[in-house]
Amino acid sequence: MLDKDLIKKEIDKLPEDILTEVFDFIQFLESKRESNLLAISCQELSAASFQRIWGNEEDAVYDTV
Repeated sequence: MLDKDLIKKEIDKLPEDILTEVFDFIQFLESKRESNLLAISCQELSAASFQRIWGNEEDAVYDTV
């Protein structure tokens, strides 16, 4: 596993014009992570509501599909 110091050393070796791309990529990774966390949070928050809809005897036949 890489540690932050190793990554920082590699970044220090890069030319200045590449740093913008590195920064953009870091922001992309953060955005992607936040989107995933948001989606997971929404799923967890809506689980109880959907359980009332899907967790009933009338629709039990669809549980095996």
